[in-house]
Amino acid sequence: MAQWSVIIPSEQWATERLFQQDVVVVAGGPAGVSAGDEALLIADEQVVALARVEKAGEYLALAYLRRAFDEPVPAGELASGGAVAEADFRRFADRLGAARPKRNWLVSVAMPIEASGPAEAVRQFWSHVNELGPRELPTYVWPSGDELAMQAFVLGVEANQDPEEEDEEDED
Repeated sequence: MAQWSVIIPSEQWATERLFQQDVVVVAGGPAGVSAGDEALLIADEQVVALARVEKAGEYLALAYLRRAFDEPVPAGELASGGAVAEADFRRFADRLGAARPKRNWLVSVAMPIEASGPAEAVRQFWSHVNELGPRELPTYVWPSGDELAMQAFVLGVEANQDPEEEDEEDED
């Protein structure tokens, strides 16, 4: 089994951060990659995940083993992709950290909708969600039982949704 660093294009990386996937498919990849090999996934010059190669060829199918999407590690010498010495590979893989324990989160999207009844309101809601998507529609998340810890996220990144704070920033 060999170790590799594989580059994920920026546009694909943006999508990976938005949707939970078990496998990422990348065009190309280093020559010599085989199923069963391990790979550090590099996006925007950062190590963002550890994966196992499921299929190799014109496209690589990489199954996530550990993600560091929210706390990536600077890739340094791995940023160009290719074969990686085992000691270097393990050093970077260890820096990704152990998987965090799972806990319950409440996630919500709420928006005012004018409609003639509840069924129409639901249809309009899903139409708006589909149209606006994660690029424009804030999603609110908080640990179950701790509503005061609610945070807004847009594009998978925490986003301030308080118009009063935005006004204060504009005045500075």
